[in-house]
Amino acid sequence: MAWVYLLKCADGSFYVGSTRDLEQRLEEHSTSRIGFTSRRRPVTLAWSAELDLGDAYAIERRIHGWTRRKKQALIDGDIDLLKALAKRGVRGGGGPS
Repeated sequence: MAWVYLLKCADGSFYVGSTRDLEQRLEEHSTSRIGFTSRRRPVTLAWSAELDLGDAYAIERRIHGWTRRKKQALIDGDIDLLKALAKRGVRGGGGPS
């Protein structure tokens, strides 16, 4: 099993990742001096899901391509909006993602 997760960074941007050990990975995001989140701390876990390993990586790659608005709908659990954004191909949000 593995995790797909979305972090919200201090600058308002989102970080999407996947890992086999969510707790350890969150600790690394909070303490590491390299990478995207090192310059955007503190970070908070906004959303996560446990999936089979292959599915987790595939879902991570899919979410990377989403607009900020669609990522926020996932975090908020707004499935109706998420479906509407997917169906219409609506671009939205702007700003850092």
